[in-house]
Amino acid sequence: MAIIVRLDVMLATRKMKSKDLAARIGISEQNLSLLKSGKVRGVRFETLAAICKELDCQPGDLLEYETDS
Repeated sequence: MAIIVRLDVMLATRKMKSKDLAARIGISEQNLSLLKSGKVRGVRFETLAAICKELDCQPGDLLEYETDS
C-alpha cells in the first residue's frame, strides 16, 4: 500500500511555485520538497490544512491511496 502525494499537480494547476507556497504556509522549501516527493513519514494536520487553504483544495486533492500490485 502507498500514499501518493499529488502536491506537484495541484501547484501546477494553481500556477504557484513551491517557493511561494512554502513562504505562505511558513515551512522551509526543503521540507515542502520532501513532502512533494513523498519522502516523508507523516504530515501534521496543521500543515495539511495550511496547504489546502492556500491552494483552495481538499486533502483528497493532494493525497491518493494506491494498493500494491
